[in-house]
Amino acid sequence: MVVLYLESVGNPRKFARLAPEVARRRPIVAVKSGRSAAGRRAASSHSAALANLDVAVEALFEQAGVIRTNTLMEMFDVVAMLSTQPIPAGPRVGVVTNAGGPGILLADACEAQDLVLPQPADATTDTLRSFLPSRAAFGNPVDLTAAAGPEEYERAITALGADPNFDSLVAVYIPATEAPRSIVADAIARGASQVPTHKPVLTVFLSSQWPPPVLKASARGSLPSYSFPENAAMALAAAYRYARWRERPRGTALELSPFAMGAVRAVVDRVLDGASGPIWLAPEDIATILRAAGIEVALAERASVADAPRVADSVGYPLVAKVIAPGVTHKSDIGGVIMGLHSPLAVAEAAVALAERARAAGAALEGVLLQREVQGGIEALVAVTTDPTFGPLVVCGMGGALVEMLHDVAFRLSPVTDIDAREMLASLRTGRLLDGHRSAAPGDREALITVLQRVSALIEAIPELTEMDLNPIKVLPPGKGATVVDARMRLHPTPRQIQPES
Repeated sequence: MVVLYLESVGNPRKFARLAPEVARRRPIVAVKSGRSAAGRRAASSHSAALANLDVAVEALFEQAGVIRTNTLMEMFDVVAMLSTQPIPAGPRVGVVTNAGGPGILLADACEAQDLVLPQPADATTDTLRSFLPSRAAFGNPVDLTAAAGPEEYERAITALGADPNFDSLVAVYIPATEAPRSIVADAIARGASQVPTHKPVLTVFLSSQWPPPVLKASARGSLPSYSFPENAAMALAAAYRYARWRERPRGTALELSPFAMGAVRAVVDRVLDGASGPIWLAPEDIATILRAAGIEVALAERASVADAPRVADSVGYPLVAKVIAPGVTHKSDIGGVIMGLHSPLAVAEAAVALAERARAAGAALEGVLLQREVQGGIEALVAVTTDPTFGPLVVCGMGGALVEMLHDVAFRLSPVTDIDAREMLASLRTGRLLDGHRSAAPGDREALITVLQRVSALIEAIPELTEMDLNPIKVLPPGKGATVVDARMRLHPTPRQIQPES
């Protein structure tokens, strides 16, 4: 195994390349300090290393297959399991206990960690009934009752271990009789030695004393032992998530074609020619870049206030009018978006209103963007933000303007593979909107996955890209695609691109 305590990641790109290759052969378990502001200050002063945004660390570990723990205790709990037991083949846990309470707590902790406790097979139940008293519980957890001794533990563990309904087994013991703990532990170890070697076996000894040494010298080898049921559930769940990561396909990243790359770079190089600092791109330049990358953008044209009605006729109705003014990052904050325009008169009135709202906000109006209204669809966000250590991160969320309030977002480092993009959407609580919520129409999930990959490809094509928001994206019904209806993009010239002041 590889076990890490981290305050920072010195070369995250190299880590992201190497860690997955190692993790496919052996587990990497890590705990990272410096999540809080005080922790980051302490980490920085102690190691002279800059701390990283926690979301970036989470994204890196998620992609690299690193098992992240929150505390040192959790780290050692996971290590105790993975260093002595096989990786579970599935989420199904069988539990043997001599007390109902700890068994229920373990069941609750397992289900909270996406593990399941199925019922034993009928043959297993018949075997248990043959030697357990009638007051025992024969479901899962199997409650042997407080009077259970070494023989009941050994036979019950052997029976559940042979049951094909279980991928792993946890034996819980709380001292309830005068039998020495070591005798019960020896029986648990004997029962564990009968469990198929591909199934992990964990123990929980609810006692103020250390677990009996016999658990470290069983015929099966060392058995991990935990002081509380929740610790065992957490360790087992971490191992199962790691198993799922190892089984997942590697996925493929999308790259822009040479023609698309040339079209994108032509816009970027023109915009940054002579730039001395960061630049927000004009709407038409953003649209050109997105279309070159294969991302659909709603049809739009820039117009002056006076020309807006004439331009509207060429774009087509219904229309949305948007303010174009430097310094106005979020147009809705100043009422800079007017929807549902169906005539030249409505467009003319909207253009005048936008000019007045820009003036009231102290912004200089550069024009009005007239955009064909995209009706229906599910609103989503795909964005790029830059971490000072990790570089660009791809962000996605559902809900358009509600994303910031819900804070239901997923992050990944670029490049984002198709598997990464699919997992990002699956991790969102609001991702179910794409499946159709109640009577609402579903959305084109595959189209949104493609947008995520194409945004990742843009990051690779534009090293100068520091910030981008595609929000909202209208995700249309399955097979109909996804269309960007509002976008902003910020570029920062590289040192060689910055022109010295005359």
